[in-house]
Amino acid sequence: MKFVGMGDNVVDRYVNKNIMFPGGNAVNFAVFTKQCGADSAYLGVFANDTEGHLIRNTLIKLGIDVSASPILKDCGTERCDVVLVDGDRTFIGSNISGDKKHRPLVLNESELTYLKEFDLIHCGCYAYMENEMPKIKDFSCLRTFDFSCEPEYRTDEYLSNVCPSVDLALFSGEAMDETEMRDLQKRVRSFGTSTVLFTRGIKGQLLFHGEHEYSGTVEKIDPLDTMGAGDAFFAAFVTALVRNGWSREHSLTEEIIQPAFRYAANFASANCLIEGAFGFGTAYPSEEK
Repeated sequence: MKFVGMGDNVVDRYVNKNIMFPGGNAVNFAVFTKQCGADSAYLGVFANDTEGHLIRNTLIKLGIDVSASPILKDCGTERCDVVLVDGDRTFIGSNISGDKKHRPLVLNESELTYLKEFDLIHCGCYAYMENEMPKIKDFSCLRTFDFSCEPEYRTDEYLSNVCPSVDLALFSGEAMDETEMRDLQKRVRSFGTSTVLFTRGIKGQLLFHGEHEYSGTVEKIDPLDTMGAGDAFFAAFVTALVRNGWSREHSLTEEIIQPAFRYAANFASANCLIEGAFGFGTAYPSEEK
C-alpha cells in the first residue's frame, strides 16, 4: 500500500505550555497511515522557517518520503494556537510569522507524475487545493478528501469542483442530525463521490455507500490529548479498507467496512494518549505567542 497525504502542514502551538507540535491534515494522514503499515509520503510546500524545518525533519525521522516537496523562502508555516484543558484541545487562532504568506501546492507535470506512483491520494479543504483536484480526476488510484465542518466547504459550487475527483469524502458531523447528514451525502454523491463518511465524536460514525448505511463506534478513554484524533481515525479506517480489499475495481462491502471501523476506533483511542497529533513537541519562545 502506497499512500500520500497532499497539501497542508502546520504547527499546533500549545500556548499554555510554550510547546509546538508538527501537524496538519495531510501531514497527520501520512504519519498515521505509516503507523498503520502503509508506505506513506507527504507532498506539499515547506516554508524555510523554524516550524517548516520541524515538520519536514520529523517526517524524515518517521521514514515518510518528502522528496517531492519543495522548500520555499517566500512563504511561512501556519501556526495554529491551542489551549489544552483536561485533554481536550480548543483552537484559539492562527497566524503566519511576519509578512510571510501561505503557498498552496500547485500540481505541475512533475508532481502529477509523482502522484501516479500511489494507490491512494488524500487531500483536504485546508490545503486550499480545490482548483487542483480536477487534475487527478482521471487517476486510477483511490482519492479521499476531508471537508471538515465549515459551511463554505459544503456549498454546491465547492462540492461540484472537488467531488468528481474524490472516491471517499469525510465530513465532521458532530453538529448535524441524521437528516442533515443524509441530505448532504445525497448532494455529495450527486457530484460524483461514491462514498461519504461522517464522524460524530462520541456518537461514532456514519458511512453511506451504495444504498446502504453503516454505523461505527468509538472506544471511550480518558484522553491525554484529543489533537489529531479524527485524523487518526480516518487514516486507520482508510488503511484498513484498502488492506481488506477496497480499490477502484473492488467496491466496499460490510465485510470490509465493519473490521475497519473497529480497527480505526482502537487506533484513534490509543492516539489520544499522545501529546500533540503524534508527538515530537519542541519549545518555542514565549515572545512568539
